[in-house]
Amino acid sequence: MKETVLFAAALGIETPWFVTTVEFDSAAHTLTIDIDFKRGTRFAVADAEGEHPVHDTVTKTYRHLNFFQHECFLNVRLPRVKLPNGSVRLVEPEWAGRLSGFTLLFEALVLMFCRRMTFSDVAKTVNISLHRVMAICECYVDMAVDQADLSEVVSIAVDETSKQKGHKYVTLVADADKRAVIFVADGRDAATLDQFNEELQKHGGSPGNIESASIDMSTSFISGIGRNFPEAQITFDKFHVIAHASTAVDETRRKEQKNNPELKGMRWKLLKDASKLSPEDRADLDDLIRQAPSKRTARAWLYREHLREILQRKQPNVVTKMLRQWCTNVMRSKVEAMKKVAKMIRSHLDGIVAWTRTRQTNGFLEAINGLFQAAKRKARGFGRFKTIRMVIFLIAGKLDFTKVNPKMVELPT
Repeated sequence: MKETVLFAAALGIETPWFVTTVEFDSAAHTLTIDIDFKRGTRFAVADAEGEHPVHDTVTKTYRHLNFFQHECFLNVRLPRVKLPNGSVRLVEPEWAGRLSGFTLLFEALVLMFCRRMTFSDVAKTVNISLHRVMAICECYVDMAVDQADLSEVVSIAVDETSKQKGHKYVTLVADADKRAVIFVADGRDAATLDQFNEELQKHGGSPGNIESASIDMSTSFISGIGRNFPEAQITFDKFHVIAHASTAVDETRRKEQKNNPELKGMRWKLLKDASKLSPEDRADLDDLIRQAPSKRTARAWLYREHLREILQRKQPNVVTKMLRQWCTNVMRSKVEAMKKVAKMIRSHLDGIVAWTRTRQTNGFLEAINGLFQAAKRKARGFGRFKTIRMVIFLIAGKLDFTKVNPKMVELPT
């Protein structure tokens, strides 16, 4: 008797439920606990007023948290109640999970593990199938996203990440203030922002509330923002601009290297932040830069560094004037790859200068992209968009799962 009371307390079993028997199998390393309800109990069910008599019962098994190294299963006799309209409904205890066959605490543990481990590792750790692990995560992500409140979103950041080889992408939209992903769409065209607009309004947000949007210079994203969020100030963050300039530096090096073998091995010295180079690499870079009058690669590097300095300034009028002069200087040069950057800057000048006022960046989305790609490699890729969406939300959605499963607060974060 004391044993059943002890386990009832440990499990948090409260009236009308009670533990009837406890069976330990040392060979199988399992603990099976039988649970019943008090005779004569009437039960309430959702969408039906009052409490209703038991019609019949069924027995259902739930996987619970391990007791030490032993897997724990709860065999519960569940009542089916008869409603006034004649229908019969199954009643499950409040600690039953969102998926059939698990308790809320077990699902909370799986979800906590999946935010830190690969799905396959979690499956091995808790000894359930990979399919069931992913089903738990998909269920909770879907429920948490459905309950999300987007009414206070005023600033967004939009970026893309590859999901497969062959130019297959997904679009991420984040709340820039909270640095949390709030929407994931298949593809990277303007229609993805149409879809986000619908989702935003479905969750209490308004397109008129969006004051700013940080994007790359994709014509699709520019079009999508303009069509859906006409009040938003578009910002092209400086990191995307510098990335284009770095690409121009590398393109110039590759072309010039064909006739200048001394440029071989200089790629990362040119692309890496000079302040982070070793003394030896910095000396090699300085030697090259001194040859700027004769080396187009050196001139390209200087143009990029000058561009970086301009974009660090905070006065919009000064930045506008300096960018125009920078573009003029580049267009008069013979560094063809950098001329493409100058043309791009001229055509997107307002959005680039906006950076000086908003300081809004997609940098945190780039970091999220790196985490997602690392997770994808560990899991050897994800084939379904639904899985990709779920993983991104687990990594970067900052979803509040306690609204879906109150037992999440009982586990360490």
